[in-house]
Amino acid sequence: MKSRRRIASLSLDLDNHWSYLKVHGDPGWEKFPSYLHVVVPRVLDFLSRNNLRITFFLVGQDAALERNHPPLKMIADAGHELGNHSFSHEPWFHRYHRSRIESEIALAENCIYKVTGIRTVGYRGPGFSVSELALQVLESKGYLYDASSFPTFCGPLARLYYLWRSNLNGRDREERNMLFGPMSEGFRPLRPYRWRHGQDLLEIPVSTMPILRTPIHLSYLLYLAGFSPKIALFYFQTALNLYRAASGSPSVLLHPLDFLGVDDQIGLEFFPAMQLTRRRKLEFVADAIRLYCDHFEVVPIREHANAVLTDVKKSSKPSK
Repeated sequence: MKSRRRIASLSLDLDNHWSYLKVHGDPGWEKFPSYLHVVVPRVLDFLSRNNLRITFFLVGQDAALERNHPPLKMIADAGHELGNHSFSHEPWFHRYHRSRIESEIALAENCIYKVTGIRTVGYRGPGFSVSELALQVLESKGYLYDASSFPTFCGPLARLYYLWRSNLNGRDREERNMLFGPMSEGFRPLRPYRWRHGQDLLEIPVSTMPILRTPIHLSYLLYLAGFSPKIALFYFQTALNLYRAASGSPSVLLHPLDFLGVDDQIGLEFFPAMQLTRRRKLEFVADAIRLYCDHFEVVPIREHANAVLTDVKKSSKPSK
């Protein structure tokens, strides 16, 4: 009898045009330019054709602006899970004091609820930013899971590249001095875990390559595909094989720019793979996600978290 595929999850951080400009230090972000009306229908069409439901992490500031309500409602109406991605989308979130953290999470949660009627139970920090205080706030609010951990040694290298391509200086540059996390993040677990014994909050890490701890999210794969799509898919296939061999359940990440190409003329040339055409990107994303679905049963993170908790309960029952 054919064995049942292991559950794995897929999510998309719905970072908007303005949020990339803000983090990069470019002018004009204060007007909150948006590409949601372009990218959301494109992503939803892709997911529908592939019969997928995933988790979208929404930024509260986008939900607060009425012009963004139609695309955000489309996501909820399509049956996808909605997660909290903070209100202001500032990757220096870990530097906030407790009251600011509480305000950011609560305000985003309420704005998302007003637009979609859905209460978020999952959170991902902007730029994978997480802190002890943020975890305490999530626990106090009864969140099921956090998905901010990004166990890679490559954070400092990504930060150097980002700052090199940015227009930042002075205090703005200092605020981003821990962007993408320290090298020590690479020692965090790849499997889901609880941050502290006895607490309910579950951590679902963003998956990286076992052993090497290099990224395997789609933006990184697209960067590799700019050199060779075959090598990029082989690299991804290797990661999936390693997770299967270890009976692991990965959680793979998408970004809006994975569905936007140079021909969409949105700018953001500083972002890796933005020199590729939309068609080339969509073809590669389709190949990569098809590969993922061949290996695993792909679900939203909430279902992934519930499956992990069910397995924990089963394993903790005394044998008769």
